[in-house]
Amino acid sequence: MNRQSYIDQLSAPAKLDYELYLKTDRLLACQKPPADMVNADELQFQIVHQVEELWMKLMIHTLMDIDDHMQAGRAHKVVTLFARCNIIMKLMSEQLDLLETMSPHDYQQIRLQLGNGSGQESPGFRCLMKMPPELWETFEARYLTGRGLTVRDIYDTQYAHDDAYVIAECLIEFDERMGKFRSNHIFLIQRSIGMGAASLKGRPVELLDAGARHRFFPDLWAVRHEMTDAWGGAYGKVRPSLSAAE
Repeated sequence: MNRQSYIDQLSAPAKLDYELYLKTDRLLACQKPPADMVNADELQFQIVHQVEELWMKLMIHTLMDIDDHMQAGRAHKVVTLFARCNIIMKLMSEQLDLLETMSPHDYQQIRLQLGNGSGQESPGFRCLMKMPPELWETFEARYLTGRGLTVRDIYDTQYAHDDAYVIAECLIEFDERMGKFRSNHIFLIQRSIGMGAASLKGRPVELLDAGARHRFFPDLWAVRHEMTDAWGGAYGKVRPSLSAAE
């Protein structure tokens, strides 16, 4: 196989309409040239993380649109766009599996190229960490205080499976998928460097586990056990065994 001919083709200037529209020459030049790579896995490492940044960019713009549509009360659009975000996070989580094809030994060579860099410095990730509280403020203003309702009302005392309920479920699914993505990242780190190691910032990796357990919309999670305890108090937490009735 003539390796250089393929490398040359990938690095050629964009000429065709498809190449020009997508700026493929600039896109494919964002990775190190093969001669500069520390090992064969570095290309994969760069591409996976660059794709993650692109997915997060799309999700950030989508969340901004969601906020606008929530303020305007366009529930169907909100639901559709949250579905898009959830698919993005599914893809982000699944593509992390690619990095598990890299040995810990090979990753150590790549790690030396990162300086003091950390995923916590990702511009997309830092934006995503700031956005959920703003989404909650909009949801609260439009669907809770704006209607004189509480989360418990939406889920129980005035349950109607209406737009407020459906959007609340969108929010909690977003929260769940974000937690799963962060949890998958923890497993990747554990397989790459181990949980007892220090991160490139000098902090114990175990601290990242707290982030994976974080919930952006705690009220939506808390209402579940509050309702279960209340319902249990009404019909009894311990009920007769089904076998006793036979």
